[in-house]
Amino acid sequence: MDIEAQYNKALDYLYSFVDYSLKHSSELAKAEFNLDRMFALMEELGNPQNAYPIIHVAGTKGKGSVCALCASALQAAGFKVGLYTSPHLLDFCERIQVNGEPITRELLVELVEEIKPAVAKIPKLTTFEITTALGFLAFAKQGCNAAVIEVGLGGRLDATNIVTPRVSVITSLSYDHMAVLGDTLAKIAGEKAGIIKRGSPVVSSTQKPEALEVIQRVAKLVDSKMILVDEHIKIEPLASSLDGQLLRLSSFIFPSSTPHFPLSKISHSLDLTIPLLGSHQLENAATAYAALKVSGLEISDEAIQKGFAQTRWRGRFEIARRNPPVIFDSAHNQDSFAKLRETLEEYFPGKMVYLIFGASEDKNIPGMFEEMKPKIKRLIVTRADHPRALEEARIVELARQAEIESEAATPVESALARALELSAKDGSIVLSAGSMFVTAEVMAAWNKLNA
Repeated sequence: MDIEAQYNKALDYLYSFVDYSLKHSSELAKAEFNLDRMFALMEELGNPQNAYPIIHVAGTKGKGSVCALCASALQAAGFKVGLYTSPHLLDFCERIQVNGEPITRELLVELVEEIKPAVAKIPKLTTFEITTALGFLAFAKQGCNAAVIEVGLGGRLDATNIVTPRVSVITSLSYDHMAVLGDTLAKIAGEKAGIIKRGSPVVSSTQKPEALEVIQRVAKLVDSKMILVDEHIKIEPLASSLDGQLLRLSSFIFPSSTPHFPLSKISHSLDLTIPLLGSHQLENAATAYAALKVSGLEISDEAIQKGFAQTRWRGRFEIARRNPPVIFDSAHNQDSFAKLRETLEEYFPGKMVYLIFGASEDKNIPGMFEEMKPKIKRLIVTRADHPRALEEARIVELARQAEIESEAATPVESALARALELSAKDGSIVLSAGSMFVTAEVMAAWNKLNA
């Protein structure tokens, strides 16, 4: 059997378990999330997650970018770095990366074969739990001496939350997955704060007061020293262009309650360049910087500068073509659409957008439309090949209610072709957003067009 066939067989095996990412929100809310299965599985595998130091990252938005920045900086510092993220965009192996490269299909096939006996002993395991175990095992097998682990959903009961991290990180919190995580920011923050571990420091991005209050309370409860972006680290934007952003971070002397933080000067400033665009990415850079500094891992400011400048993180205001612009983005809630609109205004002031849009059935679509309406010339509604994707007719109706001009085009490939056709006439931006699954399919279609 060739490797392609073996790889597909391995994926069939993984997807033969319960995959909550494919379930409707009503089923998700009834799911039996607990960590017992995961602890038992890792015990069977020899607890590979304890073989290397870990930075553990939760949050509603920005967690992937923070992970990518941390991993790139650690690699620049000479570490062999494991990076575990989800979902993938184009290929399943993207979820498990070593030194910036997805593991090979051959390795995934080997690892799946290796874990099958352990999996067989533990009932009710899910696809995500098994995939997480594969990631932990891959990093140990590959000799990683540092790993950055992104939470899948929530935090407290997420499959990744069996680790004892050097530092826990909570990025920007907003409303998402409310059927599972709760309908208030305080409840959502309570789930995310579940990754904070006794005695390990926690770094938090700037939060709304009700979320911050919960994180601070949990940190105090487990004696975790807390570093808060904006309070302990100031961000000064210096310059930005389509090639990236230049910022200055200033860290001030911290209260005696944060002895883990190694900076003791009255003021320490560092200039950084990041290729990621948008003001929210400045905050992500500050969050990643703080996480690296409190992790206890040996990393110089020079390595952070080099690593941040080399960070690659696809589908985040990714400009695939500059004229007329084609942009891939992963915004999929109201808060991230607000940031997306601000970023469009900053880099393409006055330019209108042909928005290729699809969304899962549990998303706040009217909220997204409200934020983006001033920029939308026409909405090209489509549907990803995904069981949770909402029918085009429902989205077209919501667009009509929001007084946004729209049309439907499926499959996603047709939606991209239509947006490009319209853009060719007037130079407006072609933008994909609303669902990671739609953007992934738009990216695949774009790659095919430009192969």
